Amino acid sequence: MLTWLKRDAYEFPPLEQAMRQPNGLLAAGGDLSAERLYRAYRHGCFPWFEAGQPILWWSPDPRTVLFPQELHISRSLGKCLRQARYRVTFDQAFPRVIAACAAPRTYADGTWITPEMQSAYIELHRRDLAHSVEVWREQELVGGLYGLAIGQLYFGESMFSRADNASKVGFVTLVEHLQAWGFVLIDCQMPTGHLISLGARSISRGEFGTYLHRHLDLPSSADWVA
Repeated sequence: MLTWLKRDAYEFPPLEQAMRQPNGLLAAGGDLSAERLYRAYRHGCFPWFEAGQPILWWSPDPRTVLFPQELHISRSLGKCLRQARYRVTFDQAFPRVIAACAAPRTYADGTWITPEMQSAYIELHRRDLAHSVEVWREQELVGGLYGLAIGQLYFGESMFSRADNASKVGFVTLVEHLQAWGFVLIDCQMPTGHLISLGARSISRGEFGTYLHRHLDLPSSADWVA
């Protein structure tokens, strides 16, 4: 039975109560306040819904993740990195990155990144919880991604690309920095061919919960403004 959240209560049901069909649907309702979003990621769930739907909260089983040491760089991507076609920065244009991620895609109808959701993540960015990666070609923003960094875990949310390999260059740069900073896992939520090609794989919800328990409150050496 689906749990409906109240606006004045921030507790989520146990992850084990998530539905099998649709896979991982845990709860509905509530709001998109920064506090609720922060608690959701710590709990192991995330919002994903379309405009006009109630807010839906998900914890799929299995969960797609990438361990930084398992990052895979193809020959063509390695060549692109060596050519230094792009410049990569962190936290220099968060609102522009999330807006670009929310823009219409040629392969999809609509977007789950509603204006309300954009505002919520921008607030998390102000609180130094959400972070963006920007990929530039000269002064043009051609790719990027954003997510939350809590403890030694990075929770990826979305990425976009307007030039060949731009989002992959941004992702690889992020992963290399996260590994150097002591992060142990990147949450990719759901599998895509794009992520699998970079080394992402699936683990059980239970194993994902173990990483949450062990690493959410451990420090990292992250320096997002370096």
